Amino acid sequence: FGRNYFNRYSAPETEEDEFADERAEILAEAVALKKSSVAYMHPEVGVCLEDANLFGRNYFERASAPDAENMEEAKERAKILAEAAALKQLASDYMHPEVGVKTTDPTLFGRNYFNRYSAPETEEDE
Repeated sequence: FGRNYFNRYSAPETEEDEFADERAEILAEAVALKKSSVAYMHPEVGVCLEDANLFGRNYFERASAPDAENMEEAKERAKILAEAAALKQLASDYMHPEVGVKTTDPTLFGRNYFNRYSAPETEEDE
């Protein structure tokens, strides 16, 4: 007659599978919590990248990604950027008056026909 090693009276008590799984989950969470607390308390250690998801491709910048903005939004964005560039130029001109004004507009060099010295005098209406 053989005896069962696991059912004898002197055998150590065993856990059920449900309790063993729960214990394993608790221990895994404790290890993760300890790792997080060590990382928080010792920032001089640095960061070690181990997660494979950190090295994945970018979903939005892949070649087959759909365009994010339509033509109307692109025109609006271009208009806003042009206005911002003009405002930046105005601010630069205001803050640095020593630079001077550079222009190539031919109408700025014209003479006023009515206020020239050789113009005939006109009578003013009262």
